[in-house]
Amino acid sequence: MQNNATFSVKTILTGAQMLFVAFGALVLVPLLTGLDPSVALFTAGVGTLLFQVVTKGKVPIFLASSFAFIAPIIASVQMWGVPATMGGLMAAGGAYMLLALLVKFKGVATLHKILPPVVVGPVIMVIGLALAPVAVNMAMGKSGDGSIELIAYDKAIIISLFSLVVTLIFAVWGKGVYKLIPILAGVISGYVLSLVMGVVEFSSVNEASLLAVPNFTWPEFKWQAILFMVPVAIAPAIEHIGDMMAISQVTNKDFLKKPGLHRTLFGDGLATAAASMFGGPPNTTYSEVTGAVMLTKNFNPKVMMWTAIIAIVLAFVAKMGAGLQTIPVPVMGGIMILLFGSIAVVGLNTLVKSGDDLTAPRNLSIVALILVCGIGGMHIGGSQFSLEGVSLCAILGIVLNLVLPKAEPETD
Repeated sequence: MQNNATFSVKTILTGAQMLFVAFGALVLVPLLTGLDPSVALFTAGVGTLLFQVVTKGKVPIFLASSFAFIAPIIASVQMWGVPATMGGLMAAGGAYMLLALLVKFKGVATLHKILPPVVVGPVIMVIGLALAPVAVNMAMGKSGDGSIELIAYDKAIIISLFSLVVTLIFAVWGKGVYKLIPILAGVISGYVLSLVMGVVEFSSVNEASLLAVPNFTWPEFKWQAILFMVPVAIAPAIEHIGDMMAISQVTNKDFLKKPGLHRTLFGDGLATAAASMFGGPPNTTYSEVTGAVMLTKNFNPKVMMWTAIIAIVLAFVAKMGAGLQTIPVPVMGGIMILLFGSIAVVGLNTLVKSGDDLTAPRNLSIVALILVCGIGGMHIGGSQFSLEGVSLCAILGIVLNLVLPKAEPETD
């Protein structure tokens, strides 16, 4: 009976629908970071299958490209290249797995003690806000650093605003499945307008073969890239806990107990490490897919296995990969303005929900130093060793949280 459910047409089609929901966000990360979207499809599929194995096929979750790593990947690729960046990401996956062991042997409370909201919140805010100039430059038709004009400003600003407005409409006013695909809707509409305005170049699509092996990149290990990337794992690890709570509520099953948070965290880390072996972006649990699970009421984890298999198959369609890379810069820039702002708001919400008094000297100091050092571009070290961005902020926040004394409760 279970086998029939696994291989039924309905299960396979539902799996395809889940990929449709995740597709926009899945391919946006590699397109923004210069990685291959076909490889991202492949590693999302492989990562999801590994996650399902580790969690004994009990959790209806799909894993794909993580937004939290966009800024660190862009910076790391510029400094050390793609192979070394992949080595750093593999180490970040290892950090996930160490956190999973910590949860297994010490409990979730220990994780929250080391990474309280006063540290995690501002670090997540830095992830979003540090990328604000990149988003604005791309929305105006320039390269991420603003040094090159790729598309004329007058055309670029129209395309980026249109993409942004469509994304907003779907995110705010969308109903049912339409509310789950704001990024995909923004990309498609912006791309159509770009075609009308004649700014899409198709030569790479014409030259690409129909089927081909994705452009895999094998990792190299440089300790500078590893130290730069490992602390970034903090933010998506905390996000993972929230996602597990969400899918538990949707399905009325406590996945934090069975198969256990240690298993889901370990599966997430293994998926990220596996992705980096092939040159793909790190994987994380997708909230959009959780929303789709809630909408369809299909709680069968086998659906996610089919989503993963379909993603792997599509990765070998070379013309699709080449087509994705023809999406003009302003389309992505317009969506990034909302996306990176949203990441910052998630961090702000983490602080607000914690109920901590942010004007208390200890909390004020931690949050203030993380935000200014992260957004201001502070770096420590030289060419051989350097900490900056999210990595510096995460380490700074953890150290300050452990060192600064907590205020004594007031007594009458």
